[in-house]
Amino acid sequence: MLLTVDVGNTNIHLGVFAGSGDHAALVRDWRIHTQPHLTADEFALTLRGLLSDDIERVTAVAALSTVPSLLREMRVMAPRYFGAGPHVLLEPGVRTGIPLLVDNPKEVGTDRVANALAAHAMFPDRPVVVVAFGTATVVDAVSAAGEFLGGAIAPGVNLAVEALSDHTVTVRKVELAPPRSVIGKNTVEALQSGILFGFAGQVDGLVQRIRDEVPGFDAPDVAVVATGFLAPLMFGECATLTDHAPHLALDGLRRVYERSRKPRR
Repeated sequence: MLLTVDVGNTNIHLGVFAGSGDHAALVRDWRIHTQPHLTADEFALTLRGLLSDDIERVTAVAALSTVPSLLREMRVMAPRYFGAGPHVLLEPGVRTGIPLLVDNPKEVGTDRVANALAAHAMFPDRPVVVVAFGTATVVDAVSAAGEFLGGAIAPGVNLAVEALSDHTVTVRKVELAPPRSVIGKNTVEALQSGILFGFAGQVDGLVQRIRDEVPGFDAPDVAVVATGFLAPLMFGECATLTDHAPHLALDGLRRVYERSRKPRR
């Protein structure tokens, strides 16, 4: 089995795949809070607790990290606790099959690359907009040919809530849940309206601008895929989203791993 690890700034998303190619299936997945100072041994201990008896069946690891310190620790952990591999860490220079048509490809987050790869596989021959709801809200465009064209990055929902609470005296943190109406009748509902509907409007506006300005994205079959740990909260509030893919980055990691196993021509 293949263990996939997507380390974000807020959460670590873990998944175990059985089989490969068209027969690959995500058997189990978990989310845990990111602790940037975990050592390789501590990380492995956490994984052992989650995987339980399945840990003996894991033969390879495919991972990415937007946290540099944890990327270093995973580089140590994978061969120490999961045998000789092969293991794949998605970082600049690793073959993905996704051309990065941007000024500096090395600046593109590997989570964005994994999402783009998996989204293109979901919708081959169709333009795709990927909206990742995480620590940041990232809206990326992937052409029908599978090219990563770039995107837009904005503060995430949780980040905005924390900033508002930290920098105002009378505003407190609230539960992220839809209010009764867009017109809040109390402070909590007003905050919920501004946060949820405000961010939904931001996403819809960015997606519409991509459709208006990027060649090929005015087609009626454009897919707009939501992913990330806050996607379930936002999916029903954004009018432009067409699909929810909660395991997009994990599937992208699986595909990078399988591609790495194919002999170079």
